[in-house]
Amino acid sequence: MKKIRFVWLAAGLVLLFAAVAWSQGKDIKWGTSAVGSSGYRALVNLTALLNREMPDYRFSALPMPGAIVSVKGYATGKLDACYGADVAFYELANDISRFKGFKSQMTRQPVQSFWTFTTEVGVAVQAKARDKYKQWRDLSGKKVFTGPLPWDVRAQLERGFQALGVKHEYVEVDLATVGSLLEQGRLDAFITYTNAEATTAPWIIEVSLTTDFAILNPSTEEIQLLKKAGFGISEVDPKVFKKDVHVDKVLYLPFYYGFHVGPEIPEADVYKMLSVIEKNAAELAKSDSGFAQIKKDMIGMQRRGVASAIEYVPVHPGMAKWMREKGVWDSKWDGRIAK
Repeated sequence: MKKIRFVWLAAGLVLLFAAVAWSQGKDIKWGTSAVGSSGYRALVNLTALLNREMPDYRFSALPMPGAIVSVKGYATGKLDACYGADVAFYELANDISRFKGFKSQMTRQPVQSFWTFTTEVGVAVQAKARDKYKQWRDLSGKKVFTGPLPWDVRAQLERGFQALGVKHEYVEVDLATVGSLLEQGRLDAFITYTNAEATTAPWIIEVSLTTDFAILNPSTEEIQLLKKAGFGISEVDPKVFKKDVHVDKVLYLPFYYGFHVGPEIPEADVYKMLSVIEKNAAELAKSDSGFAQIKKDMIGMQRRGVASAIEYVPVHPGMAKWMREKGVWDSKWDGRIAK
């Protein structure tokens, strides 16, 4: 009898602990980019909102060396969600570049579930040296920091350089030293970018405190070559940088970024997640201007984001349901809904 009572007591404690754990929420480890990046800042704000509005979950933003590391972390089961871009999904689907040989390590397929903003990529030089450079091809043979090796912004800029035949010398440096190295002449140029055409990364703002830099735009001829190669061109207001970047307009190469959970989270919960984000888009944009595009057109952003990656990764069924109700789902995508 004592043994029976002990077994029942133990079983009761297990159920009690399980109930307490569930009442506190299911943990979702959500990978993003490094501390100081736009992606990290955005996910911190997003998870704060979701933790408030979706108490059945506990979302935590985990910084990674780059967004690609979060995609690989999800695909190998080490993370519950990732920070993924269309450029990364393109490489994953085609088994090239940063994902070459990775498919054999995958235990599950990443999916699309929420597109957050566009990221627009370009390059800057030291302001006092800007007369030396008239176009991106002038950077051939120069020392250029195109971003940390794992980062998607670097992949996008390198793709642009490749399309133009820019053969620069890549220099890998710590983000905190970019400004001083540029000032010393040990770097000739470095990557710059914006999110949602509305904000830039904290580390780029810090560079402006160390040295005076100028945006280097592609030439008219280069823009035509980039468009022919399939790149879009975004025109960004220089005021985004909160300093004089010595151009009247900033011409960048955009791509789509999103925070994506997998099919392990039920359809109804992802549908609710998107509804929560849409309802609170103004609050998100107030806390982080990187959400400006969501505030302006949440529905259109999801359609454009899905279209950018539909050939590379499937769509979460909760997202498909939400998009159908909003009237922006394309029936030709039906076969791309994750099972």
